[in-house]
Amino acid sequence: MTDLLSVLVPLPVLLPLIGAGLALVLSKHSRAQNVVSVLILSAVMVIALILLFSIDAHGPQVVAIGGWQPPSGIVLVADRLSSLMLVVSSLVTLCVLIYALSQDANDDSNETPISVFNPSYLVLCAGVANAFLAGDLFNLYVGFEMFLVASYVLLTLGATAERIRAGVTYVVISLVSSIIFLAAIGVIYAATGTVNIAQLSERLSDLPPDVQMILHVLLLIGFGIKAAIFPLSFWLPDSYPTAPAPVTAVFAGLLTKVGIYAIIRTETVLFAESSLRVPLLIAAALTMVIGILGAIAQSEIKRIVSFTLVSHIGYMLFGVALGTTVGLSAAIYYTVHHIIVQTALFLAIGMVEMRGGSTSTRSLGGLMVLSPALSIIFFIPALNLSGIPPFSGFIGKVALFAAGFSDQGWLATVLIVAGTVTSLLTLYVIGRTFNLAFWRDPADAEEPNEELVAEFAERKKAKLAGRTWKAQIGVPGPMIAATTIVVVASIVLTVFAGPLWDLSNRAAENLQSPISYVTNVLGGDDS
Repeated sequence: MTDLLSVLVPLPVLLPLIGAGLALVLSKHSRAQNVVSVLILSAVMVIALILLFSIDAHGPQVVAIGGWQPPSGIVLVADRLSSLMLVVSSLVTLCVLIYALSQDANDDSNETPISVFNPSYLVLCAGVANAFLAGDLFNLYVGFEMFLVASYVLLTLGATAERIRAGVTYVVISLVSSIIFLAAIGVIYAATGTVNIAQLSERLSDLPPDVQMILHVLLLIGFGIKAAIFPLSFWLPDSYPTAPAPVTAVFAGLLTKVGIYAIIRTETVLFAESSLRVPLLIAAALTMVIGILGAIAQSEIKRIVSFTLVSHIGYMLFGVALGTTVGLSAAIYYTVHHIIVQTALFLAIGMVEMRGGSTSTRSLGGLMVLSPALSIIFFIPALNLSGIPPFSGFIGKVALFAAGFSDQGWLATVLIVAGTVTSLLTLYVIGRTFNLAFWRDPADAEEPNEELVAEFAERKKAKLAGRTWKAQIGVPGPMIAATTIVVVASIVLTVFAGPLWDLSNRAAENLQSPISYVTNVLGGDDS
């Protein structure tokens, strides 16, 4: 079993890179390129599932690349947390790929040109997997750079002026974040003589407290920008909404969570005795509240959901900052929930844009009558994001609040209040958005869409005349199927909340014991 796992661990990184090369070779054969891309990501998802079940049963798997043993060589570490993140990310990336390919086949606007999209997207998938599996800080940096470089291309597909402007902002902020992270790696190596995470867990505690503080802050700033934690989140609402729908979906669902993943590793393995718990809790509260206040002020659905994305990053940071096993378990559960739900919402918003010609609540209306199925596809993840029982969003928030209560500190209580207020405001924002875009008569919109108004009037007359109308979403079938799979996955998180919580708790217990991580990594391949 160990020999098989040692072969499987590098494949989530290696296969997408091979696929990217094949996609470039097949750039003039779009159908073959599509088949290769889908098969590659399907294989990655199967491998991720095998790793998750095997590692949960038998323990972490450490692979030394090229046979160079840690701490000298590069190692990939697959434990419960990284394997769980691989499974969720592979599901999301596969569904988004199918959605994007279907959109391109139906769209003459060159939104996601296959010859450019496929190789860039596969490189992004490889970078995300590499970041999750990295056993040293420099390889983690390489993973970040892989998906960031690919994201620069994906963000500016179509080369419109709006996307180029947003892309410039995104590139500059990403470069600043990368420079800070790289500088932190250089300083850490100078201070400890290693960048291996397991070895750093032993050596960082020997440094003077002020040096530890500097290194800790540098890493948190670099990861905080990538995770869009307030006040380092200003770039996100202006960057993500301009990209094509599938690109926005995978960015919103995954990229910020890689930053959260890196923060989890920092706070548990590298700086287990964190002295920055209070600042992190304050940052979590501010991220929740200010993010949702930004959402209230928006009229574009993409921007509304982008601000809620920022806001709900605060919930994950809350659980991590508590520094307890139950808090960390809740943060892991909520991260999985948010990846799925946020991706589903942005995919649904892409279909709303195709069906209604816009994502502005100033011009939309009547979609409940015009497309009941689309309304349901949007409504389920929207309710889930709002934390309505019994959905996984509610379960995750209850778990976070329970962890806060068990902390018995006044600041944790403040976070519970902030989280409750944020949840209520999220429900208000989502309810208002659904009412304007789906319920109201499109003729009552501030900037009426004449096509929607005419179609709505025709449908109402037909209904009054007693004729039945089949619900038409108005987008290709594979787009509907891909989005529906992600929506169903969000429901599965509720139905199987118990097993997922148990897995999250086991992952948190592992993280709370850095000695276990160190022993597995520095002990070689055998776990």
